[in-house]
Amino acid sequence: MSSLDTSSFPFRRRAGGDRLSSPRRAFATRRVRMSDAARLLRDPAHRPAAGDLLLARVDRLGHHQRLENLHGRREQMNVGDEIIVAYGNRYAPDQFEATVPSSLGPCHLVAGGGIAALVRCQHAAVRPATRITPVGLLLDQNGEVLNLARYALPDPAPVRSLPLAFAVVGSSMNAGKTTTAAGLVRGLARAGLRVGAAKLTGTGSGGDLWTMRDAGAAVALDFTDAGHASTYLVGRDELDRIGQTLLVQLAREEVDVAIVEIADGLFQRETAMMLEIARSREWFEGVLFAAGDAMAAVHGVEWLRRRGHPLLAVSGLLSTSPLAAREAEGETGVPVLGLGDLTDPVAATKLAFSGPSVRELVA
Repeated sequence: MSSLDTSSFPFRRRAGGDRLSSPRRAFATRRVRMSDAARLLRDPAHRPAAGDLLLARVDRLGHHQRLENLHGRREQMNVGDEIIVAYGNRYAPDQFEATVPSSLGPCHLVAGGGIAALVRCQHAAVRPATRITPVGLLLDQNGEVLNLARYALPDPAPVRSLPLAFAVVGSSMNAGKTTTAAGLVRGLARAGLRVGAAKLTGTGSGGDLWTMRDAGAAVALDFTDAGHASTYLVGRDELDRIGQTLLVQLAREEVDVAIVEIADGLFQRETAMMLEIARSREWFEGVLFAAGDAMAAVHGVEWLRRRGHPLLAVSGLLSTSPLAAREAEGETGVPVLGLGDLTDPVAATKLAFSGPSVRELVA
C-alpha cells in the first residue's frame, strides 16, 4: 500500500475545483459509480490491466476525433482535453489492432467508445490513432484501481429457461451484421413480440445498442454490461460467462425472443470461440450469416455447416445486390434475405418460429 500512497494524488487540484467535474466520460465507463473514485495512481511503471479506468489527456487528434459519451452523443475532442476511458485490447481489421500497454506511458485512443491501448498495426486507409497521455488510474478510498469488472451485471444464476435466441454472425467487420440484427429486431417487434438484443463480443461502443433500441428492442445489452471494454484476447471461460450473463439477464427481462450479434468475422479468435461455446450449449435456435459478397457467403455457409450451426439465412451487404444474392443462393441453397424481408413482421415471425428446431437441423 505504501507504493500506492507515494505515487498517487487526490483528484482535487485547486480550491473549489474537482478534477472529475470537467473530464468527459466515455461510453465504455457508463456503468461505473464515479463516487467510488477518490484519487489517482500516476506511477509510470505501473502495469495496467484491461478494464482499468484512467484519466487521460488528449495530446494529438487522429482517426478518432470524437468521444462517444454516456448517452451516445459523439463529442468533439480538443487537444488538452481530459477524458475518462478504459484500457482494453482492440481487433478491427478496418482500423487498428491494439493491446493494453505494459506501463502508464503515452498510448492511443483506439475506439470512439473510450478504449485506451497501444496500436500494433493499422489499416493503410485510416489516419494514425489519436494520442493520449494517462494522467493516472482511478483509485478508490482503499487504493484499489477501479475496473469495469467491479460494476458488471452479477454472475448468472440459474433460470428456468433461456430465451429463444437467434445469432447474427458475419464474414468480416462491416459486412452488415448490425443492420441484419436490427432488421430482425424490427420485424419481430412489429409482430408484437417483446424482443431483447445483445452483442456478445466486440469493442465497447454504444452505436449498436442504440440501433437495436431504435429498431424496437425492449432491452439491449452488450459485453460492457458484463464488465469488459472489449473482448479481444479474452479467454474461453470468460467468453462463456459473458454469453451466459447476457442471456440470463434477457431471460429475467422476460423477452419473447433474443437477437444476438457476434462481432467481426468467422476467422476472428473470439468470434469462432463464442460460436463453439454457443453450439455446445445450444444457445441459438438459428443463425443468420451476413456477408459482403457471394464468395464470402459461400465460404461462410460451408464454415458454419461443417461446425453444425443451424443456419437459417444469408443477409448483409450482399442482399443489396440482386446479382450477388442470386449467385449466393445458387451456390449454397440458402435463402438471401434483404432488409425488407427482415423488417416484415410476417416474414420475420415465419423465419423465427416456422422453421425446424435446432436439434432437427443439426441431427
